[in-house]
Amino acid sequence: MVKARGEHEIIIVLSGQFPDSISPIREYFKGILPDENIRVWGVLADVSFLNSSHATRREAMEFVREAFLFSLRPDIVHVASLFEGHGDDVITSIGRFTQEIPTAVTLYDLIPLIHRKQYLGNPIDAAWYDGKLKYLRQAHLLLSISESSRGEGIEHLDFAPENIVNISTDADAHFSPMVMTEGMVCEIKRRYGLGRPFIMYTGGIDRRKNIEGLIRAFALLPIGIRDSHQLAIVCSVRSVNSTRLEALAAEAGLKPGDMVLTGFVPEEDLMCLYSLCTLFVFPSWHEGFGLPILEAMRCGAPAIGANTSSIPEVIGWAEALFDPHSDAAIAKAIERGLLDKEYRAELLRRESIQAKQFSWEESARRAISAFEKLHGNAPKKDTQQSVRRPKLAYVSPLPPERSGISDYSAELLPHLSRYYNIEVVVAQEAVSNSWVTKNCMVRSTKWFMENEDHYDRIIYHFGNSEFHQHMFEMLEKVPGIVVLHDFFLSGIIEYMEQRGISPGCWQRELLAAHGSKAVSEWAQAKNNSDIISKYPCSLSVVENSLGVIVHSQYSKKLAAKWYGGGADWVVIPLVREAHSTASKEAVRKKLGIGERDFLICTFGMMHPTKLNHRLLEAWLKSNLACDSTCHLVFVGEKQRGAYGAELAKKIQSSAARDRIKITGWVSMEDFRDYLAAADIGVQLRTESRGETSAAVLDCMNYGLATIVNANGSMADLSDAAVWKMPEEFSDDQLVEALETLWKDSSQRNRLTLAGQDEVRQNHNPEKCAKQYSVAIEEFYRKSEYGLNGLIAVLSEHNWLNAASSEEKIKLAQILSQNHPTTVGPSEYGLDGTE
Repeated sequence: MVKARGEHEIIIVLSGQFPDSISPIREYFKGILPDENIRVWGVLADVSFLNSSHATRREAMEFVREAFLFSLRPDIVHVASLFEGHGDDVITSIGRFTQEIPTAVTLYDLIPLIHRKQYLGNPIDAAWYDGKLKYLRQAHLLLSISESSRGEGIEHLDFAPENIVNISTDADAHFSPMVMTEGMVCEIKRRYGLGRPFIMYTGGIDRRKNIEGLIRAFALLPIGIRDSHQLAIVCSVRSVNSTRLEALAAEAGLKPGDMVLTGFVPEEDLMCLYSLCTLFVFPSWHEGFGLPILEAMRCGAPAIGANTSSIPEVIGWAEALFDPHSDAAIAKAIERGLLDKEYRAELLRRESIQAKQFSWEESARRAISAFEKLHGNAPKKDTQQSVRRPKLAYVSPLPPERSGISDYSAELLPHLSRYYNIEVVVAQEAVSNSWVTKNCMVRSTKWFMENEDHYDRIIYHFGNSEFHQHMFEMLEKVPGIVVLHDFFLSGIIEYMEQRGISPGCWQRELLAAHGSKAVSEWAQAKNNSDIISKYPCSLSVVENSLGVIVHSQYSKKLAAKWYGGGADWVVIPLVREAHSTASKEAVRKKLGIGERDFLICTFGMMHPTKLNHRLLEAWLKSNLACDSTCHLVFVGEKQRGAYGAELAKKIQSSAARDRIKITGWVSMEDFRDYLAAADIGVQLRTESRGETSAAVLDCMNYGLATIVNANGSMADLSDAAVWKMPEEFSDDQLVEALETLWKDSSQRNRLTLAGQDEVRQNHNPEKCAKQYSVAIEEFYRKSEYGLNGLIAVLSEHNWLNAASSEEKIKLAQILSQNHPTTVGPSEYGLDGTE
């Protein structure tokens, strides 16, 4: 299956209760399966069914196993052997903790169910088997090893025929005719007491194997055949059975030496005996497949068998079959197989062809095909079809707060309301957005904390500003999904420390997320700005979340870099409503911009990381500065410190100062007017902290030819949709971009169309809201059936309530092993000081 997997991924799951098997399995699959695709799950010992005193522990471990499987997020789980754990520490179950994973089970046979009186007379055995049958009936797909066992599943389990697939089976490849010297032949015969040509059986001692019928049939053979042949029963035989079989042989008239009980035979010797026997006879009246027949055929032994269950499928020729319930019929078939030369020749010819009909490659192909069909037929979860919309607490700043996230939420909420009954949770005095006030209940953070159980879903929108200071404590006490608009939260953490909002939070977060090295750097730093720009300090938010949504792949890369996680984070593009074209002439007139003026704008609060000074320098160096129709506008608030003052000074000292403007903070209406009026948008960044630039998307959405540098999330933008410079660009490269787009209207038009198309294709609010609903439901599903859900179930479980401290500690270690955190600090340090 691994070799035939194609584009599919296969993960092999091993139990930690069998450590001696793990290294050999890893070695066997080396080169054909990545080592990380062989996973080991931890489990407590002493959980066999026969250990009745630990029944509740075994049940708890069934929960633990299924939660581990769920954590792998498989499309399908294949249980290779369900009927385990009777007398050993194997744990198998289906649907005990979760029924969310489509499960396939290999069906070997239902012999104990069909012959219940013979096999399940012991109440303990019956209880164990019935428990496994209950799990088997919850499987979504059965992979039978023969058409016979498939029929048993349909008849006795009431499985729909399309849900049971015969994948057949094969013998190990090394079963083939043995080339032996005369000395080797003599040694093998001597070792097992075989002085005459022999008729062979192998396959275990069991009533259904019908060894008694074979012995009686051998005794019915003509005296000449009996005297010239031996009957070899090749398998382990307990003393009580050997005594019984020898007494039966004597009673049937066989002399000592006519029947040989070999006892256990190593596989190499078994192949020699297959190759040496005169006839192989398999009289079993019920098999799941009948592997010894195929092994014998592969080794060149003429083979005959019963005409019941799966055996005819293996042999493939009616003339080689007999009625196992008739001793005379068995004897007649043996006699023909020994004396009829033409029959023997035809038997050997046919079985050489028939033996090639079975292959592991074909079984694997059938299994994978069945998995594909099962996966393709799995019901698709569609939140739109939900009868009841879940109640969602939406925690975010909202207008009129001067936050890009508040505007973002106002844009997203109407579309998300298609999937949820939404109540907004805010820490502000009032909400000014009319849609929100008309369609959503507005709750205070205090009310939410006292009534959090009113909600089915909770989502927090985190950004690196004071508008989110209240959310840290809320998230810690009431976990929910986090939309991480800024990967770096160090600014707001440090702000909360300085304002006394959360004393000690800065040092605690530095230590927890980045280790003592970061704390040491902070202690030695002259100011906090370098530490703020270096360390994200977002680990506690990530760890307290039920799942993380970000707006770019770049944020996931930062998570991998800093915390070794982020792989299961969901990327949902920043929402942008398609811009309806307004009259550019009217907007320009409103802003005092001439009809023939050429307007370049950059949007957002001015800051060194926005490289506003680089844009100013390049514009002043370019020919645009010499053209009276060209204007440069910084649409946003000037930084109050030295950086803003220096920019203002440089503008005032330039000859083009009348054509360069810093607007200061503007209303959303004015902001959009500048977007509508501009010809080119320039959005530059350095030292990205994982945020996604809404201003870039605004420029593209409003049809501006947009210039960016490949920093952070802007590197993910399509090269066709923006003029993308290298992350570390030169002044000359920026000048070239400005002058080219100024002069070349066709180039501007191309970027305009491509940019608008990218926004409308990837940032469409309806499409993004759908992605939100899928992500939210998947994260909550994962929480319900993952570690959080497991802990909730175990906390109420009888075994855990009665478990000793040592057992609880061991369970905690197992859960830590089975569910390692997906994120963690990038470094650890030990502080030896007191």
